Amino acid sequence: MALIALAADKGAPGVTTAATALGAVWPRAVLVAECDTAGGDLAYRLPAQGGGALNPARGLLSLGATARRGLQPQQIQEHTQQLVGGLEVLIGINGAEQAAGLTWLWDPLAQALKAMPADVLADCGRIGSNPEILDLLVQADLVVLFARPTLDQVAHLRERVVTLGRALAERGRRHPEIGVVMVAEQREYGRALAEVRRVMQGAGLPDVVLGGLAYDVKGADLLRGEWGGRLDRTLLIRSAREVVGTLLARVPGPVGPPAREAAR
Repeated sequence: MALIALAADKGAPGVTTAATALGAVWPRAVLVAECDTAGGDLAYRLPAQGGGALNPARGLLSLGATARRGLQPQQIQEHTQQLVGGLEVLIGINGAEQAAGLTWLWDPLAQALKAMPADVLADCGRIGSNPEILDLLVQADLVVLFARPTLDQVAHLRERVVTLGRALAERGRRHPEIGVVMVAEQREYGRALAEVRRVMQGAGLPDVVLGGLAYDVKGADLLRGEWGGRLDRTLLIRSAREVVGTLLARVPGPVGPPAREAAR
């Protein structure tokens, strides 16, 4: 089904929290795949189904060890784990040292992820330092960049949209749409989105703003199981639902039965 790559630019907010929040309310079958070449931290931040710890050795690294002769969607499913609440995740590598041994993996991984019977949210972390991840990004149906509404981040974002679009175009005739989600206080959404649109239009770029995700520290802590409460009532999750609706309108795939929310 759909492959959506989630990423951020220099100094931008955590993509992992955004990916987990979106996955928690995704209305179709979904997999959150940690594809951050700098190393992921899902295994150390979120509890597994049943309340135990996720296994950091089972995921992208163990998948890479079995995929030298080819990679099929069913192989990916053999290396996934579940968070509390049932969200399926593919745990990423531990750091850049392991990424150096997996530079060949990103292209076949993208092909296998696109062929899975579920949507995939690929957490690509902060892009720019490892060009190999472009092999995955170019095959995505949509690339979503997250940014905070500060002057320096909006300026970086404008340049990232231009350079990333050029790099993806150079890798094939078909390249994915690039969109932007601003991470801001709810009362700042209107101003933040309008400012980004103004900057992009001033640079001669199309309107790439897809919406806003609430900067909600308590909601993020609850998502990690660090305090009690109703996850579905947080600003983070409520805003994630709105973003999900926008993303689904831009990618292929039938509407399926609701997925279980990763609520505790």
